[in-house]
Parts: sequence; structure tokens; C-alpha cells
Amino acid sequence: MSDHKLQEAVDKLKSSGVRITPQRHAVLEYLLNADTHPTADEIYKALEGKFPNMSVATVYNNLRVFREIGLVRELTYGDSSSRFDCDTSDHYHIICETCGKIVDFQYPSLDEVEALAEQITGFEVTHHRMEVYGVCHACKKENNKAI
Repeated sequence: MSDHKLQEAVDKLKSSGVRITPQRHAVLEYLLNADTHPTADEIYKALEGKFPNMSVATVYNNLRVFREIGLVRELTYGDSSSRFDCDTSDHYHIICETCGKIVDFQYPSLDEVEALAEQITGFEVTHHRMEVYGVCHACKKENNKAI
């Protein structure tokens, strides 16, 4: 992650009137550096050594602020924990059914589906979401070893 992206995010927070605390900065930096889609608990565990007085509630509150401002997207996939994604561009996710790993992928052609759905149904489409499920390479390799 570039310092530029972090600075842009900090500037967006400031322009929204949000105070930049060290904990808030650390949560934001962690999210921007994460190549996974972490849960609030994962973020908390990663930062608790650096901020021993920080609570899980602090992480949740910061994530709520980030979501409201549009810096992160909250992902829910039927399990109990929301995951958070700093990439707010239109993209899709493929999810490993074995380990829960989530990987981003792009497929611009699906935007045509929204236009078609509006045409056919008369709805005003606001957004869409697509999830693809399977078994990641690491889990597949592990399963093959077990056989």
C-alpha cells in the first residue's frame, strides 16, 4: 500500500470532521495494508500489542465511522463475523468454502446485468453483489495430501 492511499484516506476523514487518533490511524493503516478481508476481531488481535488499552469496541466504532464515510465496505457472507474491505470499487469476491479466504476479482461485463434487469423489470437498480464459492489452491493441495 502506498503512503499516498493512506494520506488520501486520512484527508477524507479530516474533511468529514473525524479526529485522527493513533488507534484510528492504526486501524485504517491495517485495513489498507491487508490483502485479506479482516474481521474486527482480527484487526483487534493484530493491533493489541501496539495498543494494549484499545478495546474491540474501539475497533468496531472505527470501522463504523469508516463505513459511514465510505472508506470501507462491510461484507457479510452468512457466517457470524462481518469482514471489511478497503477496496470500495466495484468488484466481486470468490470465497473458499474450506478456509474462508476471500479473493477479489474484476468482471466489468456484469454491469450490463444491471441495465438488463432495469429494462426487464422496470426496477431502478441501486447495486448488485455476486459471490463465487469454491476451494482455494492451498486447501485443495492440503485435501489431496490427506487422500
